[in-house]
Amino acid sequence: MTSGSTRRVTRHDNGPHPRESAERCAMRAQLRGDPLAGTAFPAARVLMIEQPGPWGRNAMLQSHFDAGVAKTLLARTDQAGVRVLAIRRPGRTPPGTRRRWAYADTRDGRQVLRWGSFGSDAELVSLPLDGSVGEPDDQPLYLVCTHSKHDACCALRGRPVAAAFDAERPGRVWECSHIGGERFAANMLVLPAGLMYGRVLPFSAPEFVAATEAGEVVGALLRGRIGFPSVAQAALAYAHEHLAVRRVDGLRVLSTSPTVDGMAQVRLAGPHGHVVVNVQVSTVAAQGLSCGNPRGGSYLAYQPVAIAAS
Repeated sequence: MTSGSTRRVTRHDNGPHPRESAERCAMRAQLRGDPLAGTAFPAARVLMIEQPGPWGRNAMLQSHFDAGVAKTLLARTDQAGVRVLAIRRPGRTPPGTRRRWAYADTRDGRQVLRWGSFGSDAELVSLPLDGSVGEPDDQPLYLVCTHSKHDACCALRGRPVAAAFDAERPGRVWECSHIGGERFAANMLVLPAGLMYGRVLPFSAPEFVAATEAGEVVGALLRGRIGFPSVAQAALAYAHEHLAVRRVDGLRVLSTSPTVDGMAQVRLAGPHGHVVVNVQVSTVAAQGLSCGNPRGGSYLAYQPVAIAAS
């Protein structure tokens, strides 16, 4: 791929546009009823790098971003436990636009979203990964996965969602590279809260944005909160719904037990005291977990089965 010195303004990948069908992984998962809960990625911190134009399967290594710089940066962020996402503006990026980076920490007591800009790709190699630099931003940021070269469903379902949310909150919405769980497209990550959602639809933009800006969880679409073990994510999603706790900060993870004989316990602090959620973990066989691999496979399902006061 070409280096960071070449800047294209068209954001769409080349090739025919995908179409919805029963053979797509997102439709397969929806018809099977694959559970959303417990499927957000484990990193609690995210570095976002604006990279317009097409992305290959690995967005940072296969794009107009300098591949050598990308390798160095990815090795550094991987060691630090920071997830890197390529981002781009919905639609087209005006020529000559200075690119931006953003850093988000989603951990309790440390939540922050900061922005900066860069001219050359190499500037990012020495960027501090502790949230100590950049301009603070106290408004929710909406990232929508549209990474078509990773999975067609991401583009097919993600692009209309990104456009609809951008119309609702211009400048607060970015397309992003793969965030996991393509079969749950359209996938959205809200920062710095760290809430990941799946099966988001374009028409939901007004209500979704209103709930988010009120500090509430959209429970029916919640995949989990990044940075937590999968069982804790599932327990949080279940408790938000079962206890009718709408506030994002209304529940807090206190502890998570190991999974023994397919069962784990998650202790939460809620508005009325501590509760324990029992989460059953099972392996489920399924066909076509991604559009690129229609063969048989399996996934781990996290099913909360009980909640009680602690």
